[in-house]
Amino acid sequence: MIVFPAIDLKDGEAVRLLKGEMNTATVFNSNPAAQAKEFEDAGFEFLHMVDLNGAFEGRPVNRAAVEKIVKTVSMPTQLGGGIRDIKTIEQWLDAGVTRVILGTVAVKNPELVMEACKKFPGKIVVGIDARGGMVATEGWAETSDLKATDLARKFEDAGVSAIVYTDIDRDGLLQGCNVESTANLARAISIPVIASGGVASVEDIKQLKLVEDAGIEGVICGRSIYDGRIDAKEALSIASGVIEAK
Repeated sequence: MIVFPAIDLKDGEAVRLLKGEMNTATVFNSNPAAQAKEFEDAGFEFLHMVDLNGAFEGRPVNRAAVEKIVKTVSMPTQLGGGIRDIKTIEQWLDAGVTRVILGTVAVKNPELVMEACKKFPGKIVVGIDARGGMVATEGWAETSDLKATDLARKFEDAGVSAIVYTDIDRDGLLQGCNVESTANLARAISIPVIASGGVASVEDIKQLKLVEDAGIEGVICGRSIYDGRIDAKEALSIASGVIEAK
């Protein structure tokens, strides 16, 4: 199981939000590339990034910060936020991003996801952000009438590498990951699922590790790493099975 440290980019800085609200941003590092290097030096092997401004504006905004991060670290990276067309996907992959995450467009134009999977095999991740089990879009500003599991099933045979499942109601609040919902989604589909939202301690990583066989590929950790609630070495040991989850 992969532990993905998260760098959420707002105005070129690494921040964290509460429930996705832009006006709740806390700046954790004004140098995101240096933060990424810290994560790599701590032993993390895959970086998760979100262009927050891009998610709201529907186009890439924090390009300079992302490009600097990619040049600074050697570990693979995945990026979401404001990626709504094939050209933008291609630009990010050409810039060195390993995988792109499609969220809003997966709801509004699923055919584009299918096309992207064919054109860029192994490079496309779908981001499903849910509020009360219903999919949210446009940087979480809108909630649809589509169930998370129904959206995920649309991409069963498309070639999607993974699904990042975020419980918005818990995001940034350190209330614990919604392990049950994440595992239920993973069991309902054959695509690997990455858990996101609310991860508060290594206990969440242990609980996810226990249901890894449901199809859990990894877990994204944000605020809990920045404020020291999660120790990198312990988290990575649990995720890899060196420390047994009980």
